[in-house]
Amino acid sequence: MLPATTDVLVIGAGPTGLTVALSLAGQGFDVTVADNQAAGDNTSRAAVVHARTLEVLEPLGVSERLAAQGIHASQFTIKDRDRTLVPVRFDRLPTRYPYTLMISQAVTERILLERLVELGGRVARPYTLESLTQDGEGVSAVFAEGGTVRAKYVVGADGMHSTVREQAAVAFTGGQYAESFSLADVRLTGGVPDDEVILFFSPTGLVVVAPLPDGTHRIVATVDEAPAEPDAAFVQALLDGRGPQRDRAVVREVVWGSRFRVHHRVADAYRVGRVVLAGDAAHVHSPAGGQGMNTGIQDATALGEALLAALKGDQAALDVYATTRRPVAERVISLAGRLTRLATVNRRLRPIRNLALRILARNPGFRNGLAMRLSGLVYR
Repeated sequence: MLPATTDVLVIGAGPTGLTVALSLAGQGFDVTVADNQAAGDNTSRAAVVHARTLEVLEPLGVSERLAAQGIHASQFTIKDRDRTLVPVRFDRLPTRYPYTLMISQAVTERILLERLVELGGRVARPYTLESLTQDGEGVSAVFAEGGTVRAKYVVGADGMHSTVREQAAVAFTGGQYAESFSLADVRLTGGVPDDEVILFFSPTGLVVVAPLPDGTHRIVATVDEAPAEPDAAFVQALLDGRGPQRDRAVVREVVWGSRFRVHHRVADAYRVGRVVLAGDAAHVHSPAGGQGMNTGIQDATALGEALLAALKGDQAALDVYATTRRPVAERVISLAGRLTRLATVNRRLRPIRNLALRILARNPGFRNGLAMRLSGLVYR
């Protein structure tokens, strides 16, 4: 049940919303998460947790739990079929978490929720936000199922189609990639490792192949018009056309799959009075590099600290959150966009791109800089 009043009302119980609530739990303030789904995690799109994300989650008591559940991938490799263009090592990074953690979003959300409940937090479901009105003292949130919640602050962590952002009249500036994206968890045999994430470049589009703890591999690919539910033949064609050639990867089973369109957008403002945005409600971009959920969780821990300060009287802390996190989103979008464009250059430019990347990859500074950006450590 929704309470009549709360200090902070978080809309959306994905990784971003749960992390905001977890950052506030046990701090002497009341926090409520409202979500429009009857149960958590409908899909499992995000499968990568980077080092910086594990660092910011450590004070919340979940990093070790996450690390124990996932695959520690020490390398991210950019390839053109069998040719390695850029090997990116994570095992030399200056962090307690020198790897990319491969773990299903469903598991990530479950661990965050379990920790939130341990600390006395609550998630109310299913409740669909209908409208927001705010004044100098707080925000009133009206829900379609009935009931109004009065909160000192409202956090929009409700995704790309954020009702909170719309109610706050914040523009979502940017555009949409022409291609759709196909996503599938598959059982494979053949030429793909079980401890490394590989981004394959191809003139027909990129494909990412990443291992998951249950023995499956996550496949993400750009496709002009992806099927709603990719089957084994479709995924096999993607891998045959873009993946390894010498040791062919063979699809044995599609466990789960979907399609989605990807935008590259940033909210014009992260804060409007007592309403604040985080995660996909504030920024969306290409999945190249696996930055989306990670950026949202890092938003969330920074926002949690800012809300604690605001609840104690320091309203300016929310402005600091907005002015520091928005440039990070712009940089992440820039990196994801460059990787996507590099992956899809036409056949004529492909040899030039490959040569340029291989020359750059000989430079340790370039490789280390890319590792720092992908891992998020550059945003410390």
